[in-house]
Amino acid sequence: MELEQQLSRAAAVIKNAEVIIITAGAGMGVDSGLPDFRGDHGFWNAYPMYRHLGLSFVQAANPEHFERNPAFGWGFYGHRTNLYRQTVPHEGFNILKKWIAGLGLDHFVVTSNVDGQFQKAGFSDESILEVHGSIHHLQCLSPCSDLIWDNREEVPVDFDTMRAGHIPKCVKCGGVARPNILMFGDFSWLSIRTRGQERGFDEFMTDHAGKRLVVIELGAGTAIPTIRYMGERMAVSDRATLIRINPREAQSPPGQISISAGAMEGLKMINIEVDRLKAEG
Repeated sequence: MELEQQLSRAAAVIKNAEVIIITAGAGMGVDSGLPDFRGDHGFWNAYPMYRHLGLSFVQAANPEHFERNPAFGWGFYGHRTNLYRQTVPHEGFNILKKWIAGLGLDHFVVTSNVDGQFQKAGFSDESILEVHGSIHHLQCLSPCSDLIWDNREEVPVDFDTMRAGHIPKCVKCGGVARPNILMFGDFSWLSIRTRGQERGFDEFMTDHAGKRLVVIELGAGTAIPTIRYMGERMAVSDRATLIRINPREAQSPPGQISISAGAMEGLKMINIEVDRLKAEG
């Protein structure tokens, strides 16, 4: 199907929907200027120090660094925390909010991103599921308890060595703290906060069973396909229409909508069609 037809169909589905589920992977943040970690070279372009050390993203994002060398572990996550705090969400977030408000859509966000950009863009915490946790929350490395708290730490990082000048401490035992994020090879992540979000999402889906549902998937790749599988499952079990927006891996199941574009570009193109349909009445 030609792009124009896909866009027209996507706009019609959105305009006629009662519920919108927004699912997002790493590609959602790229248009806000966040680095693309796709493949080792993408990661190394963002963090050249790790190229010199021969560390991949999977190896850098490993909780063992907090145990062996906390300053090195916090070098990576401290820098990312600072970066995400400085980042301004792109226009696509506002387009989604415009549809929700203008079309009276009930909504929920499901994201594998840990950057907190949906909250920063004005989406409510109560309507977000962060399946891999959030960099804006901390926990004890051990962990000594089930406590999860807001990350208000200031962590200066030497970008040449990727070592932190400050190590956040557990507010309960005084040991090393770590981000409440599911990392690679992670056995100490506290999933309590995410499990609570999952219950909220399950209740939302139960309350909206049988309603006209659209899933807009943004920048979710096949390398870690959690988000893609979720949208495809909803397309089958909840009879939702899946709109997959992806610049490189837009292929979708039969009957669903594929738009080969970046997240912001795809949303902008659909928005033009949504506005046209609204103008036509």
